[in-house]
Amino acid sequence: MLPSQLTTPSHGSLSVLAIGAHPDDIEIGAGGMLLSLANSQAGLQARYVVLTGSADRQLEARNAARAFLPAADLTVKLYDLPDGRLPAVWGQVKEALEEVARSCSPDLVIAPSRHDAHQDHRTVGEIVPTVFRDRFYLGYEIPKWDGDLGSPSMYFPLAADMARRKVELLHKCFPSQRDRDWWDDDVFLGVARLRGIECRARYAEAFHCTKSVILPPFPRPACARPSARTPPMGRWACPDDRAGR
Repeated sequence: MLPSQLTTPSHGSLSVLAIGAHPDDIEIGAGGMLLSLANSQAGLQARYVVLTGSADRQLEARNAARAFLPAADLTVKLYDLPDGRLPAVWGQVKEALEEVARSCSPDLVIAPSRHDAHQDHRTVGEIVPTVFRDRFYLGYEIPKWDGDLGSPSMYFPLAADMARRKVELLHKCFPSQRDRDWWDDDVFLGVARLRGIECRARYAEAFHCTKSVILPPFPRPACARPSARTPPMGRWACPDDRAGR
């Protein structure tokens, strides 16, 4: 296991695009990462996109976006595509995400994984890499009765207080979900504890990374140097790079 670090881009503040098929997807899958980034990245730019949801659920999504990204420069975009039917409106999902892509160039995209068993999550996870081809994309996981938790390739360790804060905000921001039999501390903290074991941390969130680029710590030949047009895929740098190794 090789530790890596998400680096601040040379052009300024880190920008993150968080995409969910439903209200609460983003927070369940990556709420701890968002809280941590908001706490550590001054001037964080964040864009929130949720593709389905009734008016009440969309209000929950707006409140959650601000709760999980306090002090961030935040933009929220909500759509009302049919819940549970995204495969049937594939073209509308594609166009919605293309619309978002035309308005921003995020350093990091977090969205559902294409390996997710839920049809809405999976549809979004399959389309995101075709829209944000040159962006660093991490597919988050959402526990469910389907039993689709697989073998992730990236981990984001969470301090114990951050993991508990995530769960606290989930309950606070999504009261409509409290009666669901899977919505409880044991599920959220249990998955986080399991992923923490896998990366030698107390808690963690896990992600699927389709493709990333390893940047060597030594000068590359002139023919291999990136041009000004080279996209910033995989903005992860080994900590050793900063030590000059």
